[in-house]
Amino acid sequence: MMLVLKSRRIALKGLYDRQAWSNTSIVFFRIIEGCGGRFHLRGLDNIRNSKGSVVFVSNHMSTLETMVFPGIIAPMREVTFVVKESLVKHPLFGPVMKARNPILVTRKNLREDLEVVMRKGQEFLSGGTSIVIFPQSTRKVEFVPEEFNTLGVKLAAKAGVAVVPVAIKTDFLENGKLLKELGPLSRNKPIYITFGEPINIDIPIKEVHQKVIDFISGNLKKWGNE
Repeated sequence: MMLVLKSRRIALKGLYDRQAWSNTSIVFFRIIEGCGGRFHLRGLDNIRNSKGSVVFVSNHMSTLETMVFPGIIAPMREVTFVVKESLVKHPLFGPVMKARNPILVTRKNLREDLEVVMRKGQEFLSGGTSIVIFPQSTRKVEFVPEEFNTLGVKLAAKAGVAVVPVAIKTDFLENGKLLKELGPLSRNKPIYITFGEPINIDIPIKEVHQKVIDFISGNLKKWGNE
């Protein structure tokens, strides 16, 4: 909470730039490790070696990934998120999210959300900013492929950039009952984050989408057996 409040103060002063965002994320890493979290990070070269801007398409379990992704990605490239509009209005997290100029969706009108993501997403990608998209409608521990939409893949195809699939298992931080973003910790659960090789959009969208689903499902199955 202290870290969030400190970041909020910086954001309200208009000083929350990419470096500040990355620094906050790295501090969050250390806090999680101090609480017993064990990170298993793989595929960082797939971020470093990707040519131009890309669309990161990831499953979504908890607030943890949104807090640590900037510390992983931002040191190597400019990046922003597609987030729910309600997050930038949140009394605690809102100023921080707004400072990083995310793409906002309502999750109420899919057609309007698609139009916004396609229009603004192409602007960001053409300007060299990569985008993180969580295609699930909400944070869930269970990964349900049928609930994983094609928005990220469609954006990449429209903009002519590659898709980088991301598989995460972050149920170390559970969703809270009063404040969903801050819940209890399951200290016995390792934290897994793996970035896959970029998938070029030179095959049908359905095939790219299936590759992303297979990547996430395969890693979750592997981690469940470890």
